[in-house]
Amino acid sequence: MLNKLFENKFKIIITILLVFCLGVVRGFENQLFYDPFLVYFESDFKELPFPYIDNFKLFAGLLSRYALNTVLSLMLIYNLFRDIEILKFSAFLYVFFLVLLLGMFFIILEYFTNANWLLFYVRRFIIQPIFVLLFVPAFYYQQQNLKK
Repeated sequence: MLNKLFENKFKIIITILLVFCLGVVRGFENQLFYDPFLVYFESDFKELPFPYIDNFKLFAGLLSRYALNTVLSLMLIYNLFRDIEILKFSAFLYVFFLVLLLGMFFIILEYFTNANWLLFYVRRFIIQPIFVLLFVPAFYYQQQNLKK
C-alpha cells in the first residue's frame, strides 16, 4: 500500500492541487464573478422577488465560472484516470449540461418568478463543481467492473 502511494505521489500531488484550485474558485467567487444571487440566496429568499440583474453580465459570470470549474474538473478526471475516452465523454457531458442548465436558469428567471427553490438548485449545479463529484465515482466503478 505504501509503495503504491510512492509510485503515485505525483498523481496525488496534482489531484490535491486541482481540488485546492476548485476551493480557491469558491473562496474568491465574490471578487471573480458577477452574481447578485450570491447575496440573495444567503438571505431569507423564499418570499423575496429576484434581485435586479444585468442579464449579459450574469450570463458571462455564470459561463466563466462554469468554464473554469469545468477545466479544473476535466484536468482532475484526466489526472485520476489517464484515459482520453473518459475525458472526451466528460467534456461532452459538461457541454450538454451547460446548455441544459443555462437554458433552464434563464427560463426560470424570466417566466417562473416564484420558483425560488428551483432557481437555487439549477444555479447550484452551474456554479459548483458537482458533476466531478458524480463523475469520478462513476468512472471508477466502471473501470472496476471492466477489470472483472
